[in-house]
Amino acid sequence: MALVSEILTKLTLSYGGEREPKCPTVVPVYGFNPEEDAAKIETAIKTKGIDEQKIIEILTKRSCSQRSEIALAYEKRAKKDLVSALKGALSGSLEHLILGLMKSTAQYDASELKSSMKGLGTDEESLIEMVCSRNKEELMEIKKVYREMFKKELEKDVSGDTSGDFAKLLLALVQAKRDEPSNTEDHEKIDNDARSLYEAGVNRKGTDVTTWISIFSERSVPHLQKVFERYKRYSPYDIKESIRKEVKGDLEKSFLTLVECMENKHLYFASRLNDAMKSKSVKDKVVTRIIVSRCEVDLMKVRTEFKRNFGKSLYQTILVSIQLSLSF
Repeated sequence: MALVSEILTKLTLSYGGEREPKCPTVVPVYGFNPEEDAAKIETAIKTKGIDEQKIIEILTKRSCSQRSEIALAYEKRAKKDLVSALKGALSGSLEHLILGLMKSTAQYDASELKSSMKGLGTDEESLIEMVCSRNKEELMEIKKVYREMFKKELEKDVSGDTSGDFAKLLLALVQAKRDEPSNTEDHEKIDNDARSLYEAGVNRKGTDVTTWISIFSERSVPHLQKVFERYKRYSPYDIKESIRKEVKGDLEKSFLTLVECMENKHLYFASRLNDAMKSKSVKDKVVTRIIVSRCEVDLMKVRTEFKRNFGKSLYQTILVSIQLSLSF
């Protein structure tokens, strides 16, 4: 776990030389030499006891595309697949984390989605986080990669592992039919959607969930932000309070996650990380998934929101929380 902590903290820092990245914390390193990196990793794997530090040092400071080049150079050099070699050399949480870094962001998300639906019981919390926080382009790429990796459709697996209105909402989101943002505001449509949400929920007995799902899954994010603001003119409750009053369980969590991500996606991830590291038993799977999946996307902004809202650095929080969990 100490090595896992080290990797996660390294991924929250920014590498890449002279330019400070604006969103990712992991960017292509300058002076990159895949053959040299492959040789060092081969030596690290062959070393008695495995030189895990050397593997960590190299792979956490390279972008996904650079890791792919290292894998090609390694295979050419060692006549074996790098991922297989890493599997044989590492174990436990460290193995899971390093193998995650060898995947593209979409491949990693697809693998995590598959894991959340594999075996007995579904990890609804992970499903909600990944499906509700990814944008249209990310979901389309995840579906494509999921099909390539597992020879199955993501929609089919989601429908097979979930049920009821919760399944309907996830499937509507996975279909990735959300409108593209428009340069002009459609005030009439904003008003109609706000009124429809009110009339389908708080203003009637029982909830017309189908209407909610349609609006939440098909409208663009900027449009929905305006809708949620206009909604306050119709309802005595804001949209989050209305969700809590109208639906429960996984459906409630899903709608709330959607609203939180539309309000401030980076704060949503920061809050998830903070919650995962609050107690003595750190939810290392949640921390690992968010750090690995966002380090080449927007982890810099997540890091900023974490510091702004919780008054401490993400780097230090990971170090302290992992150390505390190891002491119990």
